[in-house]
Amino acid sequence: MLTGEYLVLNGAKALALPTKLGQAMTVKPSRGSDLIWVAKDTEGNKWFEAQISLLDFTPIKSTDETKAAYIGKVLKSAVRLNSEFLDKWNGFKVETTLEFDKDWGLGSSSTLIYNVAEWAEVNPYFLHFKVSNGSGYDVACAGAEGPIEYMFNDDQLSISQSDFDPKFKDKLFFIYLGQKQDSALEVEQYLKTIKVTKAQINQISDLTEKIASSKSFGKFEQHLHTHEEIIGSILKREPIKKQLFSNFWGSVKSLGAWGGDFILATSDQPVKETMAYFKNKGYETIIPYRELILGE
Repeated sequence: MLTGEYLVLNGAKALALPTKLGQAMTVKPSRGSDLIWVAKDTEGNKWFEAQISLLDFTPIKSTDETKAAYIGKVLKSAVRLNSEFLDKWNGFKVETTLEFDKDWGLGSSSTLIYNVAEWAEVNPYFLHFKVSNGSGYDVACAGAEGPIEYMFNDDQLSISQSDFDPKFKDKLFFIYLGQKQDSALEVEQYLKTIKVTKAQINQISDLTEKIASSKSFGKFEQHLHTHEEIIGSILKREPIKKQLFSNFWGSVKSLGAWGGDFILATSDQPVKETMAYFKNKGYETIIPYRELILGE
């Protein structure tokens, strides 16, 4: 999510960028009446495995009870949306393969929901809202082919293709901070503790439109800075640039839940110099815009 962050939960317009990296899922019939779930990483190594009862969707055994319970919840919710899904109690083996590091926070849960919805032949947004308090923008990204503008307001979704295609994209970089955030917990805390005004929501929606249509690199950086300051004042948190990168020459913006996962950095300096700055700070995962964002 490039803009909107937490305020998308209050109806603000967000600009979201689907990534080229996703999560594949295959489903095959198997013996027995249970579901065997195997999750593999980018190297093909198993990082999670579970056996789930198709009678009540509870884990029989697993390598991670919390993850197994979540998958069971998603499957049970899909059945409630489509009573014919899994109604024969035939066994299945489901295998998922991530195309990105599982710690990166690029949407392992949202792509899971989208893939299960496809399998169950149900609406992915209905399924999402049965299992999550999140806005659902990441589910929209799972099915998008390029940048989107997303609004969730009064139980209504508005999803439209964005014209965001900056000429200065070679000056944009994504840096992984190495601190994966629990998005569900962040959303829960935000909804419980933060109150926003209509004016603040409108400010962020307006900035989303300005950022999406920016033709000037300077204006783009200025809008990012303003966005960070507004969200920081609402959350009562210091923007990430002030915390960690105060001497960086470009803009630095948090993406999604503040404090972890990826940030966006803008730089008009040579690529080697930009990468050297962050590597010298201890951040090794630096991905140019063109390498990560779908539609490039």
